[in-house]
Amino acid sequence: MKMQKKSNLPTKTCVRCGLPFTWRKKWERVWEDVKYCSDRCRENKGGKA
Repeated sequence: MKMQKKSNLPTKTCVRCGLPFTWRKKWERVWEDVKYCSDRCRENKGGKA
């Protein structure tokens, strides 16, 4: 991905908390597989926050 303004980055909605989050460089190769906005949400897959 080339340099972009933050407002132009792709976004997703976290499947656990429902909050939107934006693309990060560390997710560049696995963006299609990212489902959670943070480690905290990923570890607590059980239910709503």
